[in-house]
Amino acid sequence: MAKTEKETYKKYNPIIKADYPDPDVIRVEDTYYMVCTTMHFLPGAVILRSYDLVNWEIASYVFDSFGDNEEAKITYEHSAYGCGMWAGCLRYHKGHFYVSFGAKKTEKTYIFSAVNIEGPWERRCIDNYFHDASLFFDDDDRVYLVYGNTEIWIRELLPDLSGVMPEGYERMLIKDTEDVIVGYEGSHFYKINGRYYLFLIHWPRTGTARRTQVCFFSDSLDSEFTGGTVLDDDIGFLNCGVAQGGIVEAADGHWYSILFQDHGAVGRVPVLVPVYWKEGQPVFGENGKVPSEISVASNRPSYEYEPLYTSDDFIYHPEPGGTFRLKKQWQWNHEPEAKLWTILEDGGLRITTGKLSTNVTQAVNTLTQRLMFPYSGVEVTVDAEGLQDGDYAGLCALQGCYGMLAVTRELGRYYLVLIQRHKTEKDRFMGCCDYLPGTVTEKIMLTDSRIRLKLEANFDNGTDTVEFYYKKSIDEANWIHIGEKHRLFFGLDHFTGCRCGLAVYATKKIGGFADFYQFDYVWRELRC
Repeated sequence: MAKTEKETYKKYNPIIKADYPDPDVIRVEDTYYMVCTTMHFLPGAVILRSYDLVNWEIASYVFDSFGDNEEAKITYEHSAYGCGMWAGCLRYHKGHFYVSFGAKKTEKTYIFSAVNIEGPWERRCIDNYFHDASLFFDDDDRVYLVYGNTEIWIRELLPDLSGVMPEGYERMLIKDTEDVIVGYEGSHFYKINGRYYLFLIHWPRTGTARRTQVCFFSDSLDSEFTGGTVLDDDIGFLNCGVAQGGIVEAADGHWYSILFQDHGAVGRVPVLVPVYWKEGQPVFGENGKVPSEISVASNRPSYEYEPLYTSDDFIYHPEPGGTFRLKKQWQWNHEPEAKLWTILEDGGLRITTGKLSTNVTQAVNTLTQRLMFPYSGVEVTVDAEGLQDGDYAGLCALQGCYGMLAVTRELGRYYLVLIQRHKTEKDRFMGCCDYLPGTVTEKIMLTDSRIRLKLEANFDNGTDTVEFYYKKSIDEANWIHIGEKHRLFFGLDHFTGCRCGLAVYATKKIGGFADFYQFDYVWRELRC
């Protein structure tokens, strides 16, 4: 039954139950677009699409490669975990989409532009790293970046966005003088009704001691920017504040902001907040709080969204040149090596080893999807017949404190092993040594190289655990639980939420392979 044009959609905050951090949102005619941080995962700079601000699907990605960057390819032991694409800015100006972001590993800032949101995207590279920068086009067509941490600066760019304008406009807009855990950052800069607005995230040590959203404003670029906190709320979740993101005017004239909230091991999740205006100043939330339930009018009520997760039978038709383009929900853990993966003729994903690794975080061509809260689970069939001694192939919960259920081969025999890297609450913000192996906590001899594996993740109210299962035969109905619950933590080493991953890696000799079939993803959404 078709929905009427006046129908609104209701949804509980957070509006997306998965790791889509640092959101920036715009509206072009009846369509909302949102860019989110993708860090080291590729393709990079995901852009989501919506017609109501609460239901979202993946529209496109901005880029496929960081170029000639050994760490982004995990060529050796070093990786790009926790780095890569940070805090993108999305803008639409005179018929063109623009996405800008800084990459800490390369110490550069990238600006992409396209006529269509699906691309192709033209890349410009600036040989300066501008932290959490907001791209801003003023009414006189001069263009700026607003950026920084603790000190927030504005700096003028060349008209073609290829670099900084020599002797162009530059000044510090504000400076944080408080005792903070994290100073002002995450700039989002706008000009609305002739006034300039600067939105930032702030994490003071005093008061509630959580992330807050702040706003400063001025009637000109040369005048003093004044303002302060506009939102200090955690929606009742573990004192994790809601902050950092953009604002957008809906088609019906109402204003909203999409911010993020730290949500434990699942990552940083988007939250939709109504914004009102009082004497030219923004007022966030309802009575200073983020509503747990929010209703927004839909611009296309009958539109059916593609889920942000997917099952996959790995049946694809090759594109010109013999390459394959996977479903948009998939991302590689780093830049993939094209010659080391393929789609089998009758369906199935084959991943071949091309380097030696000590653990799964070093593996090339690990194929991932975001796990979602409160409960999500995936299962897959693994055919390990092509493994060589010392190889591992299986299903992982990918974080610095990963858990992996894998088939390995030793002296020609196959074994099922559970591999875990443990962390504790005390050291969850400390980096893992990615070159150190995990611990084999379970080991079972197999009679067949083909096996069905499953993981179930529980992120409800900060539980943050994953459990693993297997079937002795892929035709059996019952699952067998293996090992203890594995604790997951969001850490700064990877700086991303937990993902499921299909992975193969070699410890002794390269050239082995494994095949993956019939990947099934199940998400159980409850009111959160």
